[in-house]
Amino acid sequence: GPALAIAAIGSFFAGCVATVLIAVLGAPLTKLALAFGPAEYFSLMVLGLIFAVVLAKGSVLKAIAMIVFGLLLSMVGSDIETGASRMAFNIPELADGLGFATVAMGVFGFAEIIRNLDAGAEMSRDLVQQKITGLMPTRKDLIDSAPAILRGTVLGSILGILPGGGATIASFGAYTLEKKLAKNPSRFGRGAIEGVAGPESANNAAAQTSFIPLLTLGIPPNAVMALMVGAMTIHGIVPGPQVMQKQPDLVWGMIASMWIGNLMLIIINLPLVGIWVRLLRVPYRLMFPSIVIFCAIGIYSVNNAPVDVILAGVFGLVGYWLIKHDFEPAPLLLGMVLGPLMEENLRRALLISRGDWSVFLTRPLSAVLLAVAASLLVLTVLPALRAKRDEVFTESEN
Repeated sequence: GPALAIAAIGSFFAGCVATVLIAVLGAPLTKLALAFGPAEYFSLMVLGLIFAVVLAKGSVLKAIAMIVFGLLLSMVGSDIETGASRMAFNIPELADGLGFATVAMGVFGFAEIIRNLDAGAEMSRDLVQQKITGLMPTRKDLIDSAPAILRGTVLGSILGILPGGGATIASFGAYTLEKKLAKNPSRFGRGAIEGVAGPESANNAAAQTSFIPLLTLGIPPNAVMALMVGAMTIHGIVPGPQVMQKQPDLVWGMIASMWIGNLMLIIINLPLVGIWVRLLRVPYRLMFPSIVIFCAIGIYSVNNAPVDVILAGVFGLVGYWLIKHDFEPAPLLLGMVLGPLMEENLRRALLISRGDWSVFLTRPLSAVLLAVAASLLVLTVLPALRAKRDEVFTESEN
Protein backbone atom coordinates (compact mmCIF):
# COMPACT_ATOMS: atom_id res chain seq x y z
CA GLY A 1 0.00 0.00 0.00
CA PRO A 2 2.60 2.62 1.00
CA ALA A 3 4.71 1.57 -1.99
CA LEU A 4 1.83 2.20 -4.42
CA ALA A 5 0.98 5.52 -2.75
CA ILE A 6 4.61 6.71 -2.81
CA ALA A 7 4.85 5.63 -6.45
CA ALA A 8 1.83 7.81 -7.29
CA ILE A 9 3.11 10.82 -5.31
CA GLY A 10 6.63 10.53 -6.78
CA SER A 11 5.26 10.16 -10.30
CA PHE A 12 3.00 13.21 -9.86
CA PHE A 13 5.86 15.40 -8.59
CA ALA A 14 8.29 14.23 -11.27
CA GLY A 15 5.68 14.63 -13.99
CA CYS A 16 4.95 18.23 -12.96
CA VAL A 17 8.67 19.11 -12.92
CA ALA A 18 9.19 17.45 -16.31
CA THR A 19 6.22 19.35 -17.77
CA VAL A 20 7.76 22.64 -16.64
CA LEU A 21 11.12 21.56 -18.14
CA ILE A 22 9.49 20.89 -21.52
CA ALA A 23 7.95 24.37 -21.47
CA VAL A 24 11.22 26.06 -20.41
CA LEU A 25 13.75 24.12 -22.54
CA GLY A 26 11.66 23.76 -25.68
CA ALA A 27 12.54 27.09 -27.32
CA PRO A 28 16.33 27.16 -26.51
CA LEU A 29 16.77 23.55 -27.67
CA THR A 30 14.91 24.28 -30.90
CA LYS A 31 17.62 26.85 -31.74
CA LEU A 32 20.33 24.34 -30.81
CA ALA A 33 18.66 21.72 -33.01
CA LEU A 34 19.34 23.84 -36.08
CA ALA A 35 23.09 23.27 -35.50
CA PHE A 36 22.64 19.48 -35.63
CA GLY A 37 23.57 17.60 -38.78
CA PRO A 38 23.76 13.83 -39.42
CA ALA A 39 27.20 13.59 -37.73
CA GLU A 40 25.88 15.27 -34.55
CA TYR A 41 22.77 13.08 -34.47
CA PHE A 42 24.93 9.94 -34.78
CA SER A 43 27.29 11.08 -32.00
CA LEU A 44 24.33 11.96 -29.74
CA MET A 45 22.95 8.44 -30.16
CA VAL A 46 26.36 6.92 -29.41
CA LEU A 47 26.34 8.94 -26.17
CA GLY A 48 22.87 7.59 -25.36
CA LEU A 49 24.06 3.99 -25.81
CA ILE A 50 27.14 4.60 -23.64
CA PHE A 51 24.84 5.88 -20.88
CA ALA A 52 22.97 2.58 -21.19
CA VAL A 53 26.28 0.74 -20.64
CA VAL A 54 27.16 2.87 -17.60
CA LEU A 55 23.78 2.29 -15.96
CA ALA A 56 23.44 -1.41 -16.82
CA LYS A 57 24.19 -3.82 -14.00
CA GLY A 58 26.95 -6.40 -14.07
CA SER A 59 29.84 -6.62 -16.51
CA VAL A 60 30.55 -3.65 -18.78
CA LEU A 61 31.60 -6.08 -21.53
CA LYS A 62 28.24 -7.89 -21.26
CA ALA A 63 26.38 -4.57 -21.46
CA ILE A 64 28.31 -3.64 -24.64
CA ALA A 65 27.59 -7.12 -26.05
CA MET A 66 23.87 -6.56 -25.42
CA ILE A 67 23.95 -3.21 -27.24
CA VAL A 68 25.75 -4.78 -30.22
CA PHE A 69 23.19 -7.63 -30.22
CA GLY A 70 20.38 -5.05 -30.20
CA LEU A 71 21.98 -3.16 -33.11
CA LEU A 72 22.26 -6.43 -35.07
CA LEU A 73 18.59 -7.24 -34.43
CA SER A 74 17.64 -3.77 -35.69
CA MET A 75 19.36 -4.55 -39.01
CA VAL A 76 17.21 -7.62 -39.74
CA GLY A 77 14.93 -7.00 -42.73
CA SER A 78 15.47 -4.64 -45.65
CA ASP A 79 18.38 -2.29 -46.24
CA ILE A 80 17.19 1.28 -45.56
CA GLU A 81 18.62 2.61 -48.87
CA THR A 82 18.69 -0.25 -51.38
CA GLY A 83 15.77 -2.28 -50.03
CA ALA A 84 17.84 -5.47 -50.33
CA SER A 85 17.02 -8.23 -47.85
CA ARG A 86 19.61 -8.76 -45.11
CA MET A 87 19.85 -11.24 -42.24
CA ALA A 88 16.30 -12.44 -43.00
CA PHE A 89 17.54 -15.91 -44.09
CA ASN A 90 14.88 -16.03 -46.83
CA ILE A 91 12.12 -16.14 -44.19
CA PRO A 92 9.22 -14.03 -45.56
CA GLU A 93 8.03 -13.10 -42.04
CA LEU A 94 11.39 -11.41 -41.32
CA ALA A 95 11.37 -9.34 -44.53
CA ASP A 96 10.03 -6.28 -42.67
CA GLY A 97 12.37 -6.77 -39.71
CA LEU A 98 11.74 -7.65 -36.09
CA GLY A 99 9.07 -5.66 -34.24
CA PHE A 100 10.19 -3.85 -31.10
CA ALA A 101 7.05 -4.95 -29.22
CA THR A 102 7.70 -8.59 -30.14
CA VAL A 103 11.26 -8.57 -28.80
CA ALA A 104 10.42 -6.47 -25.72
CA MET A 105 7.45 -8.64 -24.75
CA GLY A 106 9.54 -11.78 -25.12
CA VAL A 107 12.66 -10.56 -23.33
CA PHE A 108 10.85 -8.76 -20.47
CA GLY A 109 7.42 -10.47 -20.30
CA PHE A 110 7.74 -14.14 -21.14
CA ALA A 111 11.32 -14.40 -19.85
CA GLU A 112 10.29 -12.99 -16.46
CA ILE A 113 7.48 -15.54 -16.14
CA ILE A 114 9.86 -18.41 -16.95
CA ARG A 115 12.34 -17.04 -14.40
CA ASN A 116 9.67 -16.84 -11.68
CA LEU A 117 8.47 -20.38 -12.40
CA ASP A 118 12.06 -21.59 -12.28
CA ALA A 119 12.56 -19.88 -8.90
CA GLY A 120 9.39 -21.46 -7.44
CA ALA A 121 7.60 -18.12 -6.91
CA GLU A 122 4.40 -19.78 -5.67
CA MET A 123 6.11 -20.67 -2.39
CA SER A 124 6.34 -17.02 -1.26
CA ARG A 125 2.69 -16.19 -2.08
CA ASP A 126 1.15 -17.27 1.26
CA LEU A 127 2.25 -14.05 3.00
CA VAL A 128 -0.28 -11.99 1.06
CA GLN A 129 -3.34 -14.00 2.11
CA GLN A 130 -3.55 -12.25 5.49
CA LYS A 131 -5.59 -9.04 6.00
CA ILE A 132 -3.76 -6.03 4.57
CA THR A 133 -3.71 -2.88 6.73
CA GLY A 134 -1.80 0.42 6.74
CA LEU A 135 -2.25 1.21 3.06
CA MET A 136 -1.25 4.87 3.29
CA PRO A 137 2.42 5.91 3.74
CA THR A 138 3.48 7.05 7.21
CA ARG A 139 5.26 10.32 7.94
CA LYS A 140 8.56 8.39 8.12
CA ASP A 141 7.88 6.89 4.67
CA LEU A 142 7.34 10.38 3.24
CA ILE A 143 10.51 11.76 4.86
CA ASP A 144 12.61 8.78 3.70
CA SER A 145 11.30 8.93 0.16
CA ALA A 146 11.46 12.73 -0.40
CA PRO A 147 15.22 12.88 -1.27
CA ALA A 148 14.84 9.79 -3.50
CA ILE A 149 11.94 11.44 -5.35
CA LEU A 150 14.06 14.58 -5.96
CA ARG A 151 17.08 12.58 -7.16
CA GLY A 152 14.88 10.37 -9.36
CA THR A 153 13.24 13.43 -10.91
CA VAL A 154 16.61 15.02 -11.80
CA LEU A 155 18.12 11.78 -13.15
CA GLY A 156 14.99 10.86 -15.10
CA SER A 157 14.73 14.34 -16.63
CA ILE A 158 18.33 14.11 -17.90
CA LEU A 159 18.07 10.54 -19.20
CA GLY A 160 14.73 11.24 -20.87
CA ILE A 161 16.35 13.91 -23.05
CA LEU A 162 19.20 11.59 -24.15
CA PRO A 163 18.52 9.27 -27.11
CA GLY A 164 18.23 5.75 -25.77
CA GLY A 165 17.26 7.01 -22.33
CA GLY A 166 13.54 6.91 -21.73
CA ALA A 167 11.59 5.50 -18.82
CA THR A 168 13.15 2.02 -18.73
CA ILE A 169 16.78 3.03 -18.39
CA ALA A 170 15.82 5.90 -16.03
CA SER A 171 14.16 3.41 -13.65
CA PHE A 172 17.21 1.15 -13.66
CA GLY A 173 19.52 4.15 -13.20
CA ALA A 174 17.53 5.63 -10.30
CA TYR A 175 17.40 2.28 -8.48
CA THR A 176 21.18 1.95 -8.93
CA LEU A 177 21.74 5.48 -7.63
CA GLU A 178 19.55 4.97 -4.55
CA LYS A 179 21.26 1.70 -3.71
CA LYS A 180 24.67 3.32 -4.11
CA LEU A 181 23.78 6.22 -1.79
CA ALA A 182 22.06 4.05 0.84
CA LYS A 183 23.84 3.45 4.15
CA ASN A 184 22.56 -0.13 4.12
CA PRO A 185 22.19 -1.36 0.50
CA SER A 186 21.09 -4.83 1.68
CA ARG A 187 17.62 -3.35 2.49
CA PHE A 188 16.97 -3.00 -1.24
CA GLY A 189 14.89 -5.81 -2.64
CA ARG A 190 13.33 -6.33 0.81
CA GLY A 191 11.05 -3.30 1.18
CA ALA A 192 13.20 -0.14 1.06
CA ILE A 193 10.77 2.70 0.23
CA GLU A 194 13.57 4.62 -1.56
CA GLY A 195 13.78 1.72 -4.01
CA VAL A 196 10.23 2.53 -5.11
CA ALA A 197 10.27 6.33 -4.84
CA GLY A 198 13.43 6.92 -6.93
CA PRO A 199 12.66 4.68 -9.93
CA GLU A 200 8.98 5.67 -10.12
CA SER A 201 9.87 9.39 -10.14
CA ALA A 202 12.66 8.86 -12.70
CA ASN A 203 10.41 6.77 -14.89
CA ASN A 204 7.69 9.46 -15.10
CA ALA A 205 10.17 12.34 -15.53
CA ALA A 206 11.94 10.51 -18.36
CA ALA A 207 8.68 9.52 -20.05
CA GLN A 208 7.78 13.21 -20.36
CA THR A 209 11.17 14.82 -21.04
CA SER A 210 11.64 12.33 -23.90
CA PHE A 211 9.22 14.62 -25.77
CA ILE A 212 11.98 17.28 -25.81
CA PRO A 213 14.27 15.59 -28.41
CA LEU A 214 11.17 14.56 -30.38
CA LEU A 215 9.76 18.08 -30.60
CA THR A 216 13.09 19.93 -30.96
CA LEU A 217 15.46 17.57 -32.79
CA GLY A 218 12.81 15.49 -34.53
CA ILE A 219 14.35 12.20 -33.33
CA PRO A 220 12.46 9.70 -31.15
CA PRO A 221 14.66 8.80 -28.14
CA ASN A 222 12.83 5.53 -27.49
CA ALA A 223 10.22 3.15 -28.90
CA VAL A 224 7.21 4.98 -27.44
CA MET A 225 8.30 8.23 -29.06
CA ALA A 226 8.85 6.35 -32.32
CA LEU A 227 5.14 5.46 -32.21
CA MET A 228 4.38 9.14 -31.53
CA VAL A 229 6.24 10.08 -34.72
CA GLY A 230 3.94 7.73 -36.65
CA ALA A 231 0.86 9.20 -34.97
CA MET A 232 1.98 12.78 -35.70
CA THR A 233 2.82 11.96 -39.33
CA ILE A 234 -0.68 10.53 -39.87
CA HIS A 235 -2.06 13.94 -38.80
CA GLY A 236 0.36 15.85 -41.05
CA ILE A 237 2.67 16.98 -38.21
CA VAL A 238 6.43 16.76 -38.84
CA PRO A 239 8.34 16.64 -35.52
CA GLY A 240 11.46 18.81 -35.49
CA PRO A 241 12.71 22.37 -34.95
CA GLN A 242 9.83 23.88 -36.97
CA VAL A 243 6.95 22.30 -35.05
CA MET A 244 7.28 24.63 -32.03
CA GLN A 245 7.31 27.69 -34.27
CA LYS A 246 4.65 26.67 -36.81
CA GLN A 247 2.25 24.80 -34.49
CA PRO A 248 2.55 26.33 -31.00
CA ASP A 249 -1.09 25.41 -30.22
CA LEU A 250 -0.22 21.72 -30.62
CA VAL A 251 2.86 21.95 -28.38
CA TRP A 252 1.20 23.93 -25.58
CA GLY A 253 -1.90 21.73 -25.78
CA MET A 254 0.35 18.69 -25.32
CA ILE A 255 2.09 20.29 -22.33
CA ALA A 256 -1.28 21.13 -20.72
CA SER A 257 -2.54 17.57 -21.30
CA MET A 258 0.57 16.20 -19.56
CA TRP A 259 -0.21 18.14 -16.40
CA ILE A 260 -3.87 17.03 -16.48
CA GLY A 261 -2.66 13.44 -16.94
CA ASN A 262 -0.40 13.73 -13.88
CA LEU A 263 -3.29 15.08 -11.82
CA MET A 264 -5.47 12.15 -12.91
CA LEU A 265 -2.65 9.83 -11.85
CA ILE A 266 -3.03 11.00 -8.24
CA ILE A 267 -6.85 11.01 -8.34
CA ILE A 268 -7.06 7.45 -9.71
CA ASN A 269 -4.20 5.92 -7.74
CA LEU A 270 -4.42 7.14 -4.15
CA PRO A 271 -8.12 6.45 -3.39
CA LEU A 272 -7.94 3.07 -5.18
CA VAL A 273 -4.74 1.74 -3.58
CA GLY A 274 -6.78 -0.83 -1.64
CA ILE A 275 -8.15 -2.30 -4.88
CA TRP A 276 -4.71 -2.56 -6.52
CA VAL A 277 -3.28 -4.26 -3.42
CA ARG A 278 -6.01 -6.91 -3.62
CA LEU A 279 -4.43 -8.08 -6.88
CA LEU A 280 -1.64 -9.52 -4.72
CA ARG A 281 -4.15 -12.07 -3.44
CA VAL A 282 -4.43 -13.60 -6.94
CA PRO A 283 -2.38 -16.83 -6.98
CA TYR A 284 0.40 -17.16 -9.55
CA ARG A 285 -1.29 -20.20 -11.10
CA LEU A 286 -4.04 -17.81 -12.30
CA MET A 287 -1.91 -14.73 -12.85
CA PHE A 288 0.82 -16.28 -15.04
CA PRO A 289 -1.54 -17.77 -17.68
CA SER A 290 -3.44 -14.44 -17.74
CA ILE A 291 -0.22 -12.49 -18.34
CA VAL A 292 0.80 -14.86 -21.15
CA ILE A 293 -2.64 -14.60 -22.80
CA PHE A 294 -2.73 -10.78 -22.63
CA CYS A 295 0.85 -10.55 -23.93
CA ALA A 296 -0.01 -12.87 -26.83
CA ILE A 297 -3.16 -10.87 -27.68
CA GLY A 298 -1.18 -7.61 -27.55
CA ILE A 299 1.60 -8.89 -29.81
CA TYR A 300 -0.86 -10.43 -32.29
CA SER A 301 -2.92 -7.21 -32.48
CA VAL A 302 0.07 -5.11 -33.67
CA ASN A 303 0.30 -6.77 -37.13
CA ASN A 304 -2.37 -9.50 -36.90
CA ALA A 305 0.48 -11.96 -37.47
CA PRO A 306 0.60 -15.29 -35.57
CA VAL A 307 4.34 -15.52 -36.31
CA ASP A 308 4.93 -12.49 -34.04
CA VAL A 309 3.59 -14.48 -31.07
CA ILE A 310 5.94 -17.37 -31.93
CA LEU A 311 8.89 -14.97 -32.22
CA ALA A 312 8.00 -13.44 -28.84
CA GLY A 313 8.10 -16.95 -27.35
CA VAL A 314 11.53 -17.53 -28.90
CA PHE A 315 12.79 -14.24 -27.46
CA GLY A 316 11.28 -15.28 -24.13
CA LEU A 317 13.66 -18.25 -24.10
CA VAL A 318 16.53 -16.00 -25.24
CA GLY A 319 15.69 -13.51 -22.48
CA TYR A 320 15.57 -16.28 -19.87
CA TRP A 321 19.03 -17.48 -20.99
CA LEU A 322 20.35 -13.90 -20.79
CA ILE A 323 18.96 -13.42 -17.25
CA LYS A 324 20.43 -16.74 -16.10
CA HIS A 325 23.86 -15.70 -17.42
CA ASP A 326 23.73 -12.20 -15.89
CA PHE A 327 23.16 -10.26 -19.11
CA GLU A 328 21.09 -7.08 -18.74
CA PRO A 329 18.25 -6.99 -21.36
CA ALA A 330 17.60 -3.21 -21.24
CA PRO A 331 20.64 -2.16 -23.39
CA LEU A 332 19.59 -4.74 -26.00
CA LEU A 333 16.25 -2.96 -26.50
CA LEU A 334 17.91 0.46 -26.61
CA GLY A 335 20.32 -0.74 -29.28
CA MET A 336 17.36 -2.06 -31.24
CA VAL A 337 15.43 1.23 -31.00
CA LEU A 338 18.37 3.44 -31.97
CA GLY A 339 19.87 1.07 -34.57
CA PRO A 340 17.90 2.26 -37.65
CA LEU A 341 18.36 5.95 -36.72
CA MET A 342 22.10 5.51 -36.11
CA GLU A 343 22.55 3.70 -39.42
CA GLU A 344 20.59 6.32 -41.34
CA ASN A 345 22.57 9.23 -39.88
CA LEU A 346 25.90 7.41 -40.21
CA ARG A 347 25.28 6.79 -43.91
CA ARG A 348 24.03 10.32 -44.47
CA ALA A 349 27.07 11.86 -42.75
CA LEU A 350 29.49 9.72 -44.79
CA LEU A 351 27.60 10.51 -47.99
CA ILE A 352 27.88 14.26 -47.36
CA SER A 353 31.59 13.98 -46.44
CA ARG A 354 32.30 11.68 -49.45
CA GLY A 355 33.29 8.78 -47.22
CA ASP A 356 35.57 10.79 -44.91
CA TRP A 357 35.21 9.30 -41.40
CA SER A 358 36.97 12.28 -39.80
CA VAL A 359 33.73 14.28 -40.21
CA PHE A 360 32.65 12.98 -36.76
CA LEU A 361 35.74 14.55 -35.16
CA THR A 362 36.14 17.71 -37.26
CA ARG A 363 32.64 18.98 -36.49
CA PRO A 364 32.96 20.53 -32.97
CA LEU A 365 29.59 19.48 -31.51
CA SER A 366 29.97 15.91 -32.76
CA ALA A 367 33.53 15.71 -31.38
CA VAL A 368 32.39 16.95 -27.94
CA LEU A 369 29.58 14.37 -27.76
CA LEU A 370 31.96 11.53 -28.75
CA ALA A 371 34.57 12.75 -26.24
CA VAL A 372 31.97 12.69 -23.43
CA ALA A 373 30.91 9.18 -24.49
CA ALA A 374 34.53 7.94 -24.54
CA SER A 375 35.23 9.51 -21.12
CA LEU A 376 32.19 7.83 -19.59
CA LEU A 377 33.23 4.46 -21.00
CA VAL A 378 36.80 4.83 -19.69
CA LEU A 379 35.55 5.86 -16.23
CA THR A 380 33.23 2.87 -16.11
CA VAL A 381 35.99 0.32 -16.74
CA LEU A 382 38.43 1.81 -14.19
CA PRO A 383 38.99 -0.86 -11.48
CA ALA A 384 38.01 1.35 -8.51
CA LEU A 385 34.75 2.53 -10.07
CA ARG A 386 33.96 -0.92 -11.44
CA ALA A 387 34.27 -2.46 -7.97
CA LYS A 388 31.86 0.12 -6.52
CA ARG A 389 29.48 -0.38 -9.44
CA ASP A 390 29.43 -4.15 -8.94
CA GLU A 391 28.80 -3.66 -5.22
CA VAL A 392 25.80 -1.41 -5.97
CA PHE A 393 24.21 -4.01 -8.26
CA THR A 394 24.75 -6.98 -5.95
CA GLU A 395 21.32 -7.99 -4.69
CA SER A 396 20.90 -9.79 -1.41
CA GLU A 397 20.55 -13.57 -1.81
CA ASN A 398 17.68 -13.43 0.68
